[in-house]
Amino acid sequence: MEQYANMKKSGVPWADMIPDTWNVRRGKTILKLLNRPVKTDDEVITCFRDGEVTLRKNRREDGYTVSLQETGYQGIEPGDLVVHGMDGFAGSIGISDSRGKATPVLNVMDSAQNKKYLMYYLRALAYKDVFMSLSTGIRVRSCDLRWNKLATLPFVVPSIEEQNGIVEYLDRKLQQIDSILADARQSIEEYGLWRKAILFETVTKGLDSNVKYKDSGIDWIGKIPEQWHLVKITRLLDYNHPYPVGDGDHGLIKPADYTDEGIPYIRVQNLGWGTEITLDNVVYITEEKNEKIASSTLRPKDILFAKTGGTIGKTGIIPDEVPIANTTSHVGKITLDARYNPKFVLYVLSSQVGYNQFWEVASKKTTRPELSIDEIRAIKVIMPETREEQDRIVEYLDNKISEIDDMIQEKQRVIADLELFKKSLVYETVTGKRKVV
Repeated sequence: MEQYANMKKSGVPWADMIPDTWNVRRGKTILKLLNRPVKTDDEVITCFRDGEVTLRKNRREDGYTVSLQETGYQGIEPGDLVVHGMDGFAGSIGISDSRGKATPVLNVMDSAQNKKYLMYYLRALAYKDVFMSLSTGIRVRSCDLRWNKLATLPFVVPSIEEQNGIVEYLDRKLQQIDSILADARQSIEEYGLWRKAILFETVTKGLDSNVKYKDSGIDWIGKIPEQWHLVKITRLLDYNHPYPVGDGDHGLIKPADYTDEGIPYIRVQNLGWGTEITLDNVVYITEEKNEKIASSTLRPKDILFAKTGGTIGKTGIIPDEVPIANTTSHVGKITLDARYNPKFVLYVLSSQVGYNQFWEVASKKTTRPELSIDEIRAIKVIMPETREEQDRIVEYLDNKISEIDDMIQEKQRVIADLELFKKSLVYETVTGKRKVV
């Protein structure tokens, strides 16, 4: 990495040493706060956390809060520098690509400097959590980044020629990185589709392509091996268990009851897609609390699934190393008879066979999607005739799914590394740690 020959102390904590030809100036000396009038046909502009400032409709049409009274709205022109007053800390800083109107929470500015350089500089501060450190607000993961703070904020400013060169360099390099990121994300999407296809194909067709098939009776499942059976989940339950099918505590456990150790308390965020539960973010409850909700106690090999809201379809299984756990009313559970491989049933419920049935029922609710215990009992699964065949399929899927998940995780690591590199590249360039001009 090429560096500048002569450096000086900037007096700016987050910049430290800067090239000796660069200057430090307050925002009010290089920025001009604008307040353009709104035109009749103006549409709403939004500043997004990825730095895009564009007409709201260019991103999506729904999911926004609609303001009934557009008090204080201002006009925005293409090329304006925009900093979101509440989300700037998270990267909502960019150059508008459209004419439109926006709420007064957006700082809309002009400058004689290269506005894209100033954008990169401000985004670098967001990446380094500078705005959070300057925050005096109380809202979690937020800060007030209005004009009064931008006006007094110190900017590291090279010559216009260097600013232009830095912008040209960053535009080019970030475009290259973003192209690699797009390819990696596309790969993850394709791996996910491959994973889903293999899972569905295997739990509905098995491993032997030479067997005879019969109609399953369900169009979207199609044919299944002749010796397999489509049965209600109730046919597979362990009726020696006092509660072979059920859900969690129904509100008896509150967040204030969570502890740092004790009995694992499984929530929807601990579920995945055809995997064991995730314990990275698990919370715990005391043994005393667990005794009060003993009917929802979980044991190894219990199968779990989300039964309320938009997360319906997430699944999990209690691993052997977790001898006892408990759960919330948002999570359903079944305990199988020992004649059946619980991992096979988990894979069935994690495939489209389970997912489609869950949502066919849940989407008919007039309030929010939800599965009742009786509706869970009516779910059907496809079962090979013998435990041995179930075991073979589980072994195959364990290996195949693990292989695909490893590829997905590798791409995710590449994405995480590149995102960090992007942030470092911007910071090092706009503070003079990396010479690019």
